[in-house]
Amino acid sequence: MGQPEREQVHAEGTVAAVRGAVVDLVFPEGELPAIDEAVTITERDGTAILAEVQAHLDTRTVRAIAMEPTAGLRRGDTARSMGQPMTTPVGDAVLGRLLTVSGALGDKGEPLPDDVPRWPIHRAPPALSEQSGVIDTFTTGIKVIDLLTPLSRGGKAAMFGGAGVGKTVLVMELIQAMVTGYQGISVFAGVGERSREGHEMLLDMTESGVLERTVLVYGQMNEPPGARWRVPMTALTIAEYFRDQKHQNVLLLMDNIFRFVQAGAEVSGLLGRLPSRVGYQPTLASEVASVQERIASVGGAAITAIQAVYVPADDFTDPAVTTIAGHVDSMIVLSRSMAAEGMYPAIDPIASTSVLLDPDILGEEHVKVATEVRQTIEHYRELQDVVSLLGIEELGAADRRIVERARRLQRFLTQPFNVTEAFTGTPGKTVKPEDTIAGCRAILDGECDDWRESSLFMVGTLEEARAKEQVAAGKQTA
Repeated sequence: MGQPEREQVHAEGTVAAVRGAVVDLVFPEGELPAIDEAVTITERDGTAILAEVQAHLDTRTVRAIAMEPTAGLRRGDTARSMGQPMTTPVGDAVLGRLLTVSGALGDKGEPLPDDVPRWPIHRAPPALSEQSGVIDTFTTGIKVIDLLTPLSRGGKAAMFGGAGVGKTVLVMELIQAMVTGYQGISVFAGVGERSREGHEMLLDMTESGVLERTVLVYGQMNEPPGARWRVPMTALTIAEYFRDQKHQNVLLLMDNIFRFVQAGAEVSGLLGRLPSRVGYQPTLASEVASVQERIASVGGAAITAIQAVYVPADDFTDPAVTTIAGHVDSMIVLSRSMAAEGMYPAIDPIASTSVLLDPDILGEEHVKVATEVRQTIEHYRELQDVVSLLGIEELGAADRRIVERARRLQRFLTQPFNVTEAFTGTPGKTVKPEDTIAGCRAILDGECDDWRESSLFMVGTLEEARAKEQVAAGKQTA
């Protein structure tokens, strides 16, 4: 699905006002650039700044949002419309490279070839009639995800969590797990990321040898809101090229999509729009939809999206969080209390959900075990207050057995990650879904009732836990 050729119109205007990232530009009558059209503003020293038109103020004036710092910009500086939206380079030439929102290189590497194709970052989502609805599970090797919140190929998964509960580590582990066992392209969008995180990601990908099949697109925390607001569009356009032109599966990772909403709120305020609920932009729902609706499977090739979502002040009723949640197939909810207990990954087995948890898709046994695991842990949570106040001895035999099995299940669903091996010294584990199901079934059936809880903590399969238990039992008898 190529891009239709559009007549290039290059109207020239001048800067009328500069207020931070907002720039008002005056053009000749009848030559106003369109909404979402790119404009380059040239400073007197020759430096060019890229901006995007957001509003028509009158018949000659537009209001634009700058994608780069506006320090040094003055009234009277020349502005030139590009005749089209911002574009980004696409195709094999960008694999292994780090790009900015405008498609400029950010990795100090060799310049891109002159003949590299460029696509506009604003594109319509594929029509519903073109989308393929084949449901295929996406195995991650992470026990709690594969068991309770399975991901779908061509679907959208989101990881919700407050600050410091492990979202970025989980995204990094998914990249490691998937690029090695997934024959496709990865596009990583760093939206409002810290510079340190971006640098670490680049180094990790270079060392693990997955960079040559990955494109990194960054709009970092220190950049103007316009750059952070449009980075997901740039990353999506690159992913769509590989899906539509190369017919390749694409894994799209976004960390952190909340920063996209936050940047949109900043832009909305700068443009003088009245805020909506909790101070968010009035266009919140349509802005989120403009990104999410472009993530789809077309003609046998799929874009699979995994997004980290920061939850402000751990408030899951926040409008940004609920709006994003309405678009996703799998919700992975990270729990601060589990992180505080050292249960990593700190995924809440009760709050996390997936539309794929269906016997017709996963089979009867998988869904049955997942449901029993959830029920057991939920029953344990109901009894936690009693246990903490009166002690486990006050419970009946049946309730005591449920509590003991739930605690063992929680520990079995922890797992050491490859990306944390350098910090913990424990090698990462990847577990097949059938091994996870077999392990949970054994715990639910009481096969591990006599085991120490510590034997099930931070292991891969149940066999590893059994070996750990036998070593511990041997030491005790000795």
